[in-house]
Amino acid sequence: MFLEYQELPTNDTRNEFLRLMSNGTAIDFVSVDQIWLGEFASKGLLSNLTSSVDSWGRAPDWYQQHWDGGSYNGTVYGIWTWTDVRGLWYWKDLLQQAQIDAEDLKTWKGYIESAQKLNQQLNPKGVNGTILFDTYYSQDLWFPYLWMLGGDIVRLKDGHPTKGTYWFPTYNSTEGIQALGFIKDQIDAGVKPDSLPASDRLEFAQKKIAAIIGGSWMPGFFAGQKSADIENMIGFIPLFPVPSLDNQSSTLMGGWKLAIPASQKALAWELIEAILEPDILGPWIQQYGYLPTQIPLGQGLILNQSAAELPYYDSLISMIPFGNIRPSMPEYPIIAGHINEAIDQVYSSNSNKSSIETILNEAAIKSAHALGWLLGQHGS
Repeated sequence: MFLEYQELPTNDTRNEFLRLMSNGTAIDFVSVDQIWLGEFASKGLLSNLTSSVDSWGRAPDWYQQHWDGGSYNGTVYGIWTWTDVRGLWYWKDLLQQAQIDAEDLKTWKGYIESAQKLNQQLNPKGVNGTILFDTYYSQDLWFPYLWMLGGDIVRLKDGHPTKGTYWFPTYNSTEGIQALGFIKDQIDAGVKPDSLPASDRLEFAQKKIAAIIGGSWMPGFFAGQKSADIENMIGFIPLFPVPSLDNQSSTLMGGWKLAIPASQKALAWELIEAILEPDILGPWIQQYGYLPTQIPLGQGLILNQSAAELPYYDSLISMIPFGNIRPSMPEYPIIAGHINEAIDQVYSSNSNKSSIETILNEAAIKSAHALGWLLGQHGS
């Protein structure tokens, strides 16, 4: 018996999965990005795993948000296998050159003031103080600001013309306006959007950016160096900057889920069970520096081992309880596109802070139509 494994190019993975599963290609199980689950499940391409997981009895071992992220309409279609988080990375010597205390980066006001000082000191040397992300995932770096204020991307609302209760966009709330206002404040302070897709990794690792919001994968770009040596050079703060220290920060968690195409059944589930055993999955997570979705791994042996071997692993794990996820809904990619367009408008030199509410409202109207709402009858 052998397992045939096929890795797809990142940019083509979603479309190739859809093609293969739609034409009935025999695939025993797949690894599905968190943001695709709702779409794949709504199209009938994934098997209902609810009865299997009920018999399995291991659901309480998962962090709740990761377990919930495997469900669509109350039905389990995937098991979240590993995750990542985003936090604030910085070069210690560059902050020292600009006479900045890393603690100042924790609040919106301190972050902006520090960015200005970093730019003044470091731009002449070809180094950016920090950047904003002008890419297809710009919205992912904005969501934590929305969440830390108590806002959300969508919420369930009664009165949908065909579905009764369904998702309705709420990212244009007061909290959304305030969160996007923080982005505009950075623009006004001279923080520049960067459109290079790998800028959060390569440019920072090459010491061309002093401080950056980046993922838990960042230490991987210093492979071959000892954890202690990396921590001597690079600092990490496990948060997104907050409006004030009274606010609980948030972070976005990504990752992939194991799921079974609708045409496959029992043997595939047995394989997933085996892969998810802590003794089997744990060493793999540790080797590649991913974060666990299972509490026994996050609080037990893997944490103890990885904390000694991987830079800031214990700090990264500490972010999981206040992390958040994107909604498992078929229309999510469309909604994310609307938000991305709104952020692009704020990046434009033609926008001003007073226009943020209009920009978000216009985006939310498009999202509401994509979700099937008739705004004239149902309001906001």
